[in-house]
Amino acid sequence: MKKWISALLALFIALGCAATAFAVQTPADYTPVMRFIASSDTHILADSYENDERIGRMLRLGYEVADSDEAYKGLDAFLVVGDLTNDGTKDQFDRFAAAVNGSLREGTRFLGVAAKNHDGYQMSRKNMRAYYTEVTGNEPDFNEVVGGYHFIGLSASSIDATHYDRGQLIWLKKQLDEAVAEDPDRPIFFMHHEPVRNTVYGSSFYDGWGITRFTSLLQQYPQVVDMAGHSHYPLNDPRSIWQGVFTAINTGAIKYSEFTVEGRRVYHPDDYFDTATCWIMELDASHNMRLRGYDVNAGKQLVETYLPNPADPANRDYTPENRKASSRPPVFDINAELSVQTFAGGCTVTAPAAASADGMPVVLYRAYAKNASGKKVLKSWTLPCYYRAVDQDTVELKLDGLFRGDYTVGVIAENAYGGGSEPLETAVHIEKSGGIGSFFARIAAWFSDLWAAIVKNF
Repeated sequence: MKKWISALLALFIALGCAATAFAVQTPADYTPVMRFIASSDTHILADSYENDERIGRMLRLGYEVADSDEAYKGLDAFLVVGDLTNDGTKDQFDRFAAAVNGSLREGTRFLGVAAKNHDGYQMSRKNMRAYYTEVTGNEPDFNEVVGGYHFIGLSASSIDATHYDRGQLIWLKKQLDEAVAEDPDRPIFFMHHEPVRNTVYGSSFYDGWGITRFTSLLQQYPQVVDMAGHSHYPLNDPRSIWQGVFTAINTGAIKYSEFTVEGRRVYHPDDYFDTATCWIMELDASHNMRLRGYDVNAGKQLVETYLPNPADPANRDYTPENRKASSRPPVFDINAELSVQTFAGGCTVTAPAAASADGMPVVLYRAYAKNASGKKVLKSWTLPCYYRAVDQDTVELKLDGLFRGDYTVGVIAENAYGGGSEPLETAVHIEKSGGIGSFFARIAAWFSDLWAAIVKNF
């Protein structure tokens, strides 16, 4: 009876909150006047043409979306914010340019930047910048107006010892000031490879991908929409859009996905190389933005987000605090049950997929085992495939490191802000201990929990 009451209460909360969790949904009459693709990390490889082909798929997807819109059929720009190549060779730059030019239609402006690390592996930065211009026809640092909006880009400095040099920062401030003077109510798009630290998912000091070079400057410009890649963290994770004084957006990646989970930095699930994502971004006549994130390989939409004119500092629905406050825990179906297969020293738990209660994806599942006294003696976790367009009816988790005896096994689904569902639980009996393997598994689990606690409070 208690289970039914909890499930009904969760469902009631989900239904009541689903409409309010995203108070800024895309209006039904939204009409774009400008559209562009934004992505990153195409990583053209020496021994594979897979990423060349993904560039073509990404552009074809953009044109399909544009062609299907009766109100506005334009695809005005195609943005790639760094790590165009994997090794920075001239051949890879040539192939990147060929892949873009082979699918780019007249009327779509290519805008890209070359990054410090992968694009600069084989050449000095000065030579890299020069060759980038040679093969693309673009300046590595630019301020281009497309559809009435300023797109400002910075490639890696020509000075090998620094990401971005002082001269670039002086130039950047001048471009921002001129754009603001021209129209302070219009968003300004700023492109660079590495995200600003402590903004989007993947940019923290612990994650290791964010930099502080632009922080103090961008704090002066609420009009800025800052776009960066580098981390390969999933763009449809709600933490990949951040608002503070300015707005920051993680552009996703064409080559693989990456995560930080439970203190494990640079975590790669088994299918991480199958991921390729991009944004199709639009603006209407009032500068309101619609962002649609796509799985490039599947050609399917993963997420849609609506940003009321981000140049207006009053429009800050996507601060971490607001996102967390509007989030709701996932919900398991009222009839959901666990399936358990035991083995010596543990069990494999299969749970039905939980449903989102707020439009945000379920990003984590946790399993645990409690002993007869109710103490949790073992825990594990797994990522669902929320970062790809994959239909997933069940998730599987393994608890390895139990001794012979009776346990209660449970599973909890979580959103990106740590909101956990009501648990699904079932009783299980372990016939045989895993011996010394179980002992070391439990020790490893204990250290994993300790490390996660340290990271959480870092």
